[in-house]
Amino acid sequence: MKYALAQEQRIGMRETNQDYTGRDATAEALLLIVADGMGGYVGGELAAEIAVGSVLHSFENEAQPGLAEPDVFLEHAFARAHLAIQRYADEKELPEVPRTVIVACVVQAGHAWWNHVGDARLYLIRDGRIEAKTRDHSQVQALVDAGEIRPEQAYSHPDSTRMLQSLGAPSAPQPGPGASARLQKDDILLLCSDGFWGPLRTGQLLRGLEGPSLRQCILELSDIAERRAGSHGDNLTVLAMHWQDQKLSLADGNATRLDNCEDVASHNAEAASGSQHSGSGSG
Repeated sequence: MKYALAQEQRIGMRETNQDYTGRDATAEALLLIVADGMGGYVGGELAAEIAVGSVLHSFENEAQPGLAEPDVFLEHAFARAHLAIQRYADEKELPEVPRTVIVACVVQAGHAWWNHVGDARLYLIRDGRIEAKTRDHSQVQALVDAGEIRPEQAYSHPDSTRMLQSLGAPSAPQPGPGASARLQKDDILLLCSDGFWGPLRTGQLLRGLEGPSLRQCILELSDIAERRAGSHGDNLTVLAMHWQDQKLSLADGNATRLDNCEDVASHNAEAASGSQHSGSGSG
């Protein structure tokens, strides 16, 4: 696999840092994660840290060196992370179970598989357009789907922090089967918290990724997001991958599965592992 990674994390106007990112790689598979601890609950940063650590641990155990079923891996990894958060809360006798939203992606055999819980997002950018993106598990997304508000109103809506699903919640998350796509050269995958995607308009995001340096593009987009958010700026996290491999898997075919994605049409790999504290709270 041949790809480039770029990452930016900022605390914004928050007093605490509740985001974590994680990444790991074998000779055949790459895992990327962003988790955004929910600020309305005690210990959101703990939930994010536990979730990222749990998914990384699952990857270390199962990627030998590839994953048999990346989509199933993500579903099961999220379920284990959810239980790990609840177990931690029981062991520490916390007054309430901390919660986090999460998005994760596996790249393997020229394909990407992704899944999410809550409003942490993944975007697949191809040829200057959004090829696919996740659909938030949130109250405001339900309002958008019902036609009651416009998508650009979601981030500033009073119910923007109300999640329909999260890790650590009383009900087990049901993220669904996720989505997948065969990657093409120069595709960009963005995993990000709402502190990044929320203040940015679609045109700004796409224009901001037109430069030759992915790292510089991410820095400049983060600057724009911070300026637009102003005094209400949330912590901001973005983890991006630029796919540079022209090789195709023999088992490719042309299928792209977007079961759990918004229909956006209508409207030298170096192994690195570990989790990092980033700067966003989902509140």
